[in-house]
Amino acid sequence: MTGRGLRRYLDDLLRGRRPRPFRATPADAGELRVAIALRATRPAADEPREGFVDELHRRLAADHSVPEPAAPEPRTGAVRRRRLLLQGAALAAASAAIGAVVDRAVVDRTAADRGDAGPATLTPTNGTWQTVSASADLPEGAVRAFDLGTVVGFVQRVDGAVRAVSGTCTHQGCRLSLDAATGDLNCPCHTTVFALSGELIQHQLPLAPRPLPTFAAREIDGAVQVYAPPLTI
Repeated sequence: MTGRGLRRYLDDLLRGRRPRPFRATPADAGELRVAIALRATRPAADEPREGFVDELHRRLAADHSVPEPAAPEPRTGAVRRRRLLLQGAALAAASAAIGAVVDRAVVDRTAADRGDAGPATLTPTNGTWQTVSASADLPEGAVRAFDLGTVVGFVQRVDGAVRAVSGTCTHQGCRLSLDAATGDLNCPCHTTVFALSGELIQHQLPLAPRPLPTFAAREIDGAVQVYAPPLTI
């Protein structure tokens, strides 16, 4: 799949539109996992879209209001029933997939509930502490990128303490790069810039992207660790 096609898919996903299906490569799948996790952790993301329940009720009522025919049902009716069953199965599978994503990475909504626009903290329900750097390799002011397979990000030392931020843009899930000269995180997709604290610095989009989520970080036994979902095979 082309980069343009992937960006279109992610844009549909994050804007609540129905994305077009495609055959994802392993590289695509990594970005999609992060985008789905970000989409699923938004407030009320686990609720059905407006009008979905009403539409479902109308379809079920229409289906069950058809009188039972005296003669054997035509082949077209059987095909229609099978199509509805397949659609129901697909909906159930999609719901299960979204539920699994919500279970893996749940965002602390305290800041959002206060109306605070600052970065939220990613708190996986089944996370583990994972080493991303040796303490000796992260002196004061230094920044190191990390890729744990499930999430990517940047860890830094500020005033002696370690902190970590997501390395994925909150607009379309594009991977950010560190500008060594300015210390900012740049999105290559739409010229969006974030600070290492997660705050949005500049953008050229119709709507401002959310700040970057942060990770819980700690330093123990000479290792810098972040709390993130484990990689499952």
